[in-house]
Amino acid sequence: MDQEKQPMTRKTTTANEKNGCVKVTIPEDTGVKFTGLSKDELMKIAGTAGWILTRRALLVLFWLGWVGILAGAVVIIEQAPRCKPIPEMNWWNEGPLYQISNVKDFSDRGLKVGTENELRSLLDQAHKKGISIVLNLTPNYEQPSAWFSNATTVAEKLREACKYWIDKGFDGIFMSALGDIVETETWPSIQAIFNKTDGNTKRVLMGSVNGLSMNVDNVSCLLNRSGADLLTIELSDPRKTQEVQNLYSNHLQTSMGWSLSRGTLGTPESIRLFHALLFTLPGTPVFNAGDEMALKAGEKPKKMWDLESPAEKASATTKAVQKDRITARDFFKAFSDLRRRERALLHGEFINLNSSASSLAFLRLWDQSERFITAINWGNDTVPLTLTNSNLPAQAQVRICIDTTNLAVDSMVSLKTFQLGPLQAVLLSFPYAG
Repeated sequence: MDQEKQPMTRKTTTANEKNGCVKVTIPEDTGVKFTGLSKDELMKIAGTAGWILTRRALLVLFWLGWVGILAGAVVIIEQAPRCKPIPEMNWWNEGPLYQISNVKDFSDRGLKVGTENELRSLLDQAHKKGISIVLNLTPNYEQPSAWFSNATTVAEKLREACKYWIDKGFDGIFMSALGDIVETETWPSIQAIFNKTDGNTKRVLMGSVNGLSMNVDNVSCLLNRSGADLLTIELSDPRKTQEVQNLYSNHLQTSMGWSLSRGTLGTPESIRLFHALLFTLPGTPVFNAGDEMALKAGEKPKKMWDLESPAEKASATTKAVQKDRITARDFFKAFSDLRRRERALLHGEFINLNSSASSLAFLRLWDQSERFITAINWGNDTVPLTLTNSNLPAQAQVRICIDTTNLAVDSMVSLKTFQLGPLQAVLLSFPYAG
């Protein structure tokens, strides 16, 4: 029979047994239980020679391991490449400077600047947006008035004017033609006005030089004598980077800015070549209002606002012009955004790689950061670029370019057989390799 169907045969049953439940009594374990060692027994064993040697050996191993880890960490730190200290950067070194020659051209867009209250409102609103404003305070030296006939008198008046406008809230003063003024006894006291800081904001003293044709040595001398925070230099021929190399080798790039005259910019097609150049040279790029969208000399900045208006009802010519200007502006913005992020472009070293009558290429690098190569072809023919530097890799990545058909962004190109088409500019990059 099945086990569960077998009848109970015991004579005495309990109520639970009748219901099918059985009470089972488990006998106690009669074996020896482990109760561990007593305190006295432990102390007795711990004092034996074997345990004493074991404890000492473990202690020595612990300290040897700890010292080994510490020594390894020190070796790693000592052998790791050192990061170069970042040079002191001020707000005028960090982004492009934008010159507005005629305030009236912007009056329709809310830029009044007439009364003192309107000036204060402009400065306050600009500062809230993180925009610094520099006042062009260049006197007219060619007027017959006696006020302009003596450099010492002019310097004294300039000192009073600089202090007055800085106290009004301007972030700096720009003066052109510094040659005579810096030789006066008053010039050090003018510099002292800008050495003071308002909180964390430093005021900038800026000057300018119109063209490197005046001689690189003279420009270098003016940089030394003036002590200006930034001297903007107008490139008479942007293809001649040797002058840039000479100045860069003798002066801090944070004291140099680069600009181009509106007449040099040429057609909307060529404007992007100059964008690529100014944004990647060592120093601060300086642009005139309208440069970002390839306005020609004499064109009113009002045309800048036309880009925000739809062109569906415009003529084919107007649509084409608007498309070219939007393309130029997007190219400008791409370089501006990249320069702000990359240390090599902000304050990196400058190495000339190739220079000819129609093309140029140079390298920007900083410590262990990404490296950048700027290549520009001003000519009307395709040119092979021989990049002479032993530290260049076999390939580099395209970051920004004009000819996206043949040089797609993010694609890799060979630096050994690199060719650039006519009126083309490209920015390449490659990583630090140790």
